[in-house]
Amino acid sequence: MKKIIRAIYLVLAFLFLGIGIAGIVLPILPTTPFLLLTAALFAKSSERFHKWFVSTKLYDKYIDQALNRKAMTKETKRKAMATLGIIFLAGFLFSPVWYAKAIIVVIAAGHLYYFLAKIKTVEESEEESQNERLIPEE
Repeated sequence: MKKIIRAIYLVLAFLFLGIGIAGIVLPILPTTPFLLLTAALFAKSSERFHKWFVSTKLYDKYIDQALNRKAMTKETKRKAMATLGIIFLAGFLFSPVWYAKAIIVVIAAGHLYYFLAKIKTVEESEEESQNERLIPEE
């Protein structure tokens, strides 16, 4: 049973990896949440695939900056906020009750605050130099 669950996690990890990669080129799909889910699923399913994923440029660019350094490039931040804005707006417009709309507004305000005040905006060149410093010299 354990092997079946791990296999399901592995299949889902690759599915979400594909969706995350599609999100890089499609502005409507958020990239970072799908790649975070990919990392979590790889960690639960396969140590080998998890190590591989953590060593990729995708992980460095979209996950490591946001999680470990609390920094994102302006472009990444803009895409994330635009996607969240669309999702929150759709939820707000299609919610039939006022208190659901109020909750959506509060959550959206919290996300906006987090992205603007808590996550530092770095230039593309800063991100690359930070990545170079983190890679151990051989």
